[in-house]
Amino acid sequence: MSALVHLTSGGVSVVIDTTTARLLHWGAALDPADLEALAGSSTGSVTFSSLDAPRVFPLLAVEADGWSGTPALAWHRGGLHSAPLLRCVGWESTATSVRAEFSDAGAGVTVVLDLALDVGGVLTAQVSVTSTADGVEPLDLLAARILLPIPAHATEVLDHTGRWTGERHPQRGELRHGAHLRQVRRGRGGHDAPYLTAVGTDGFGFRRGELWTAHVAWSGDLEVGVERLPEGAGVHGAVLGGGELLLPGEIRLGAGETYVSPQVFLTYGESGLDSVSARLHQAVRSFAAHPTTPRPLVLNTWEAVYFDHDPAKIVELAEAAASVGVERFVLDDGWFRGRPDDRSGLGDWFIDDAKWPDGLRPLADHVHGLGMQFGLWFEPEMVNPVSDLAERHPDWVLQASPDSPTWRHQKVLDLSNPDAAAYLFERIDALVAEVGIDFIKWDHNRDLHAAVSPRTGRASVHAQTTAFYALLDALRERHPSLEIESCASGGARVDLGVLQRTQRVWASDSNDPIERQRIQRWTGTLVPPELVGSHVGPPIAETTHRAASLPFRMTTALFGHAGIEWDITRCTSEEREMLSRWTALYRELRPLLHSGVTVRSDEVDDETLLHGVVAGDGSRGVFAWVRLGTSVDGFTPRTRIPGLQAGERYRMRVREELGSVSRHQVSDPAWLGAGIEASGSLLGSVGVPLPLLAPGAALLLEAVRV
Repeated sequence: MSALVHLTSGGVSVVIDTTTARLLHWGAALDPADLEALAGSSTGSVTFSSLDAPRVFPLLAVEADGWSGTPALAWHRGGLHSAPLLRCVGWESTATSVRAEFSDAGAGVTVVLDLALDVGGVLTAQVSVTSTADGVEPLDLLAARILLPIPAHATEVLDHTGRWTGERHPQRGELRHGAHLRQVRRGRGGHDAPYLTAVGTDGFGFRRGELWTAHVAWSGDLEVGVERLPEGAGVHGAVLGGGELLLPGEIRLGAGETYVSPQVFLTYGESGLDSVSARLHQAVRSFAAHPTTPRPLVLNTWEAVYFDHDPAKIVELAEAAASVGVERFVLDDGWFRGRPDDRSGLGDWFIDDAKWPDGLRPLADHVHGLGMQFGLWFEPEMVNPVSDLAERHPDWVLQASPDSPTWRHQKVLDLSNPDAAAYLFERIDALVAEVGIDFIKWDHNRDLHAAVSPRTGRASVHAQTTAFYALLDALRERHPSLEIESCASGGARVDLGVLQRTQRVWASDSNDPIERQRIQRWTGTLVPPELVGSHVGPPIAETTHRAASLPFRMTTALFGHAGIEWDITRCTSEEREMLSRWTALYRELRPLLHSGVTVRSDEVDDETLLHGVVAGDGSRGVFAWVRLGTSVDGFTPRTRIPGLQAGERYRMRVREELGSVSRHQVSDPAWLGAGIEASGSLLGSVGVPLPLLAPGAALLLEAVRV
C-alpha cells in the first residue's frame, strides 16, 4: 500500500506518494475514500521505444529519472557530478505542508523541497540546495526549479508581455510539444514580464474553464513556463513551474552553504481566472507586510510639476489636494542636490538647499497639518555618472565595464557591496526621521545588463536582489509604520517577492484610462486592488496624448489604490467639486473594494469590459461597465453580472455621483432609471441589458442585497 500525504484546503487537493516521491494530484478537492484508487491508477503503460518500466514524474525530475525535459536541478563540481542522482532520505508532513529531503551522495549535495497549501488553496513551493562535501571544488549551481505535473486536458497557455506604459498584455495559444519557456534577463520583472502563467482547458476565461497557474515570487532574473513532451510526464500531460534564472558562476556553494530558491505560487482554478485570483488575493492579503489601515487617497506631484520644485507652488498644490479630500501627498523626483533633470544627481540623497532652503521638514509639517501623510520619491538602486556619489565611488557601480551603456542617463549601484548598501540605509533612514516621511515611492528605472560586481567579478543579479530585499526589510524594521511603493519605470517590478515587503505597486506610468482599464484588469489577476496604484491624470494623457472625460478617469482610478497625478491648482471649480465627490465615493466604497472578491465577465465584445468587486459575504457588489472603443454590434445584449449569490435578492442601480456618463444611443434600457430587484441567479446567469456607452466611458453599478 502507498504512503500517501493528502493536503486539502480551499477546494484544492494535493496528493503525494512518499514511497515513490511523486505528486499524484494537484487540482480539485478529492474524496479521501478515492486516494488509494488514485494511487493505484497512477502508473501508465510501458510504450515502444521507451524505458523498460512505466514512466513516472518525480517531485524533483532530472535526466537520470528518464525525464527528457527541463530538469528541476542542474549543477556540477569542476565539471563533474553533472547528472544529479537523487535519493529520498526523509519526509515530514503536517495537515498543510510537506517537506521532502533528498541526497546525492556522490555529488555531496542535499536538497529539501517544501510544499505548503494555504487556507485558500494556494500551493507554495520552494527548494533548498546544500553542499555537504568538504575539501572539494565548490558546487556550481545552475538551476533549482519547481516543476509540477498538470493533466493532459490543460491544452491552452496564457501569459503576459508588454512595454513601457503598456504592461501586462495577455498572450495565449495552443500548448504544443516542447517548452513554452519565458526567461527574464532584465534584473527585474520588466514591462514584458510573464507575470502569471496559466494553462487550462480550451477557451478558458475569467468565469469559465479549469486551469493551473504559476508565479515566481522574485524581483530578479527568473524563468517560468510549461513543457509538454510526446511521452507526457508519467500519466500527466505536461509540467508547469519555474524558478530563479541563475547565470554561470552566480551561485557557488562551499561546504555547508545553502541556496534557497524563491517561492513559486501555484494555483488551481475550477472556474476560470477569477477563481485563481480569489485564491491569490486571499494569499497576498495574508502577507505580514500587507497594510492593515485604509488605503489613503494619494496626490503625487510628478505630472503636476516634474522637476520644477517651487516651494510656493508645491504648498499651493498640497492645499488644493487637501481641499478635495486627498489623504497622502507625495513629492516626486527633483528634491535632491544636482537634479534639474534626469541627467545628474541620482545617488546624492541630500536635500537641495537651492530649491528647498529650509529643507523639506516645513513642507512635511504643513502637509501633516492639512491632515495628510507625506511621501517622498527615491531611486536608491541607481546612480547618475554625473553625481558626487559616482565620482567618489566608481567601484560601487554594478557593471562589466566602465564603458557599459547608460539607460535614462543612469547606471546601477552595487547593493551587494556592503558599503554601498550601508550608505543607502543611512541616508534614507536619516531622511525618514529628519523630514517625517510616512511613505516612500521607490523607483527603479532601468534594466540590469551585464550586472557584474566590480568587488567580486561575478554576475550579481541574485546578490543585488537579495540586498534590495534586505534594505527594504531593514528600513521597515527601523520604521514599522513606513509604507513603500514598488515602482519601476511604471509596472516593471510587480511580483509577490517585492509585495512581501511593500504596501503598493505602481501598475504603469500611463494614466490614460483606456490603457489603464486593460492594464489594471490583468494586473488584478495576481494582485488585489488595494495594492495597485491607480491615479486620475490630466484631461489629455501625458503618455498617449489622448483626451478622456473626468468621469471616465475617476471611475477607472476608483478600482485600485486611488490617487491623482495632475496639477489640480489649475482645475475649474466644477472639476474640483467633481474630484471632491469622487474622493468621498472612494472613502465610502474603499472597505468593499479593498477586501472583496474581484470579478470580471467574459466580454460581450472586445471593446467592452465588465468588472467589479463583490463583498465576501455576498451582501454588496460594485461594478464598472466600460466601453473602450466602437464595435460592430449596435446594441448590448443581456450582460451577466458575476459574483452575486444565487439564492439572494439584490437591488441594482446606477451610481452617477461622478458625473453624467456619455451614451451612444437614444435612450437607456427601461429598467435603468428606477433600478431593478432580481435574484443573484438571474443577474449572474441571465443578466440585464446595459446602455450602449460612447467610447471612453464607464458606468458605475451597485447591487445591494435586500
